Amino acid sequence: MTVTVLAIIEPDVKPAPPLAKVMNERLVRFAKELQDTHLKGLETVEPLFDDVVIYIGYNSKYSVRWQIVNDVPASIETEVADQCAKLGYIKWKTMAFGVINKS
Repeated sequence: MTVTVLAIIEPDVKPAPPLAKVMNERLVRFAKELQDTHLKGLETVEPLFDDVVIYIGYNSKYSVRWQIVNDVPASIETEVADQCAKLGYIKWKTMAFGVINKS
């Protein structure tokens, strides 16, 4: 299984410019560590050609939050949730990414 973790920098959560640079670099580092270290075991999960894509970002209180953005088996979602919980990350509470409200 291919594991991809992407750091999402949201325009709504914008600290002062010097802090923003540090926070964004930190988020990118967290994404790489989650992908390369904490979720490395998922690379050997069958079927090997499947993907799991995870977004991480900050909430308004600068806590790291995560969300799986593609369909994966429940066992994979549980493993990601467990690893993120160990790191102190919280589940991203949105319905869908990229949805535009037309009302």
